[in-house]
This record gives sequence, C-alpha cells and structure tokens, in this order.
Amino acid sequence: MVPTNSMTAFEVLRWYVEAGVDETIAGHPVNRFRPVGENAAESMPQPLSAPKDLSDKGFSDQATAPAAFVPPVSIVKAPVLGPGEGSANGEVTTAVHLAQAAETVDGLRRALENFDGCGLKKTATNLVFLDGNPEAQVMLIGEGPGADEDRQGLPFVGPSGKLLDKMMASVGLDRTKVLISNTVFWRPPGNRTPTTQETAVCMPFVERLIELVDPKILIALGGPAAKLLLAQTAGVGRLRGKWFPYSTPGLSCPIDATALFHPAYLLRSPGQKRDTWKDWRAIKGKLDAL
Repeated sequence: MVPTNSMTAFEVLRWYVEAGVDETIAGHPVNRFRPVGENAAESMPQPLSAPKDLSDKGFSDQATAPAAFVPPVSIVKAPVLGPGEGSANGEVTTAVHLAQAAETVDGLRRALENFDGCGLKKTATNLVFLDGNPEAQVMLIGEGPGADEDRQGLPFVGPSGKLLDKMMASVGLDRTKVLISNTVFWRPPGNRTPTTQETAVCMPFVERLIELVDPKILIALGGPAAKLLLAQTAGVGRLRGKWFPYSTPGLSCPIDATALFHPAYLLRSPGQKRDTWKDWRAIKGKLDAL
C-alpha cells in the first residue's frame, strides 16, 4: 500500500505512473450485474440487513453484527467508437499507411510525432526515435527506452548506453558511424516489457526506418528485438554468432542481421562480456570485408 499520508499528491501520482497505472477508469466502482436503463435505479437490490436471529450465526449480541455496506454505484456509458477506433488492427493499419508514406527519416519522425495509435505515448515524456548517422552501414535496434532515454529523447543514453558506446569504441565504431533505435519509441511505464499490441503498432515504423537507412549490417540488441527482427524463437545465447537475412518488400536486397546480448543484460551478467567481445570482432570483420 502507498503511504499517502507521507507523500504529496504529485508524488503519489508519479508513483502510480511509474508503477504502470496510466489510465483512470471511473470515479466510483461499477456494479456490472445491475441492469442498464432509465429505470435501473428502481431495480437495484436493497442493502442487506443483519439476520433477526443471530444466535445461530455465531453472534451473541446484535450490536456486534457486521453492518452491511453497499458502495455508491454510478453508470458509466461506453464511448461510441468510429470505424477502426479502439482496434489494434485499425491502429496497425494506420501505422502502416503513415510509415510507408514517409520518404525520408525526418518525414518518418514527423509521422511518429503525429501518430496517436500507441498507448505508450500518453505516459511518456518524449518521443525516443533514433541517434546516430542515418547514412550509417551499421544499424542497432534495442527493445525500448528507459527513464534516462525518456528524459533526453535519445536511445541508449543511460548506463547500458555508456556500455554500448565502450563496446563499439573497442572495434572503432561510435555514434557517428552507426544508427541506433528501438522496437518501441516511447518508454513503457515503470520500464515494463512492451505489450504485443505496443510493438505491433510500432513495427511498421521500425521496418520503414530500416528501409530508409538501408544498412549493410543490422544488429538486434536483446531477446525481444531479436525475436521481432529475426523471426526466431530461440534466445540470444543461441542466436549470437549467427547471421540471418533480413528482408522487407521495400529493400532492394536482404540485410545481414545478427543478435547480441543487450547491454543492460551484460551489466547484470558481466560473465557474458567475453562472448559479446567476440561477436563485436566478428561484426567488425564483416564490416571491413564489405
């Protein structure tokens, strides 16, 4: 339970947002078994009363009987939705049309700024689109922004981003030579895992971004990104070190794609850094051979 007596209203609200509570349903509980209609109030059951004979109910005195309580009930009418509204399919269709209409990376950013089909946008501070060089030969895709990324509007700027910078520097790469993005473009509340619907409505923009950049090498950082981009169900431990063809209708030819452990995972499991170092050397070797 939240100790509201020791927190300001703003602190309580912030706690709820970070915990993932991002939507208010109604001001009062709703009795879903109550008939809905103009005369619904007349058909409401009356408050329960304590039984007259309490001796067989375990009470020795009527004063000790628990008082029945019926909370106030308000009828909340559902909004009338237009065609495609409130539907995941409708949101994905809109995302596809907006993404395909973008002819440049800047145009794709503007399309995302005007897109309201992803619920994450309601609770995020900033759009976290990309960082780096849009003409780079290497493109990295992670899972989603964290708190630091949400504040700055850039991907991988927190502790995991600093580790990523060090790993790239070890093979002569930096953010002027790569492009970095994520599978979702707004921070999930409380850094939770993005839902299937949230990733589905963002994927058309991710795919269009890859098509516009058209890199030579595509790197999925972490398991969720690897499953989405590589269409593989195995974990990163089995995918790392292998290469897969990534292709969409908008690409002239398939892109060599691979998976790496996410930098945040490496911070928790430093024993995997040795294997990741080998993977980066393989990536550098493939890049040099282009």
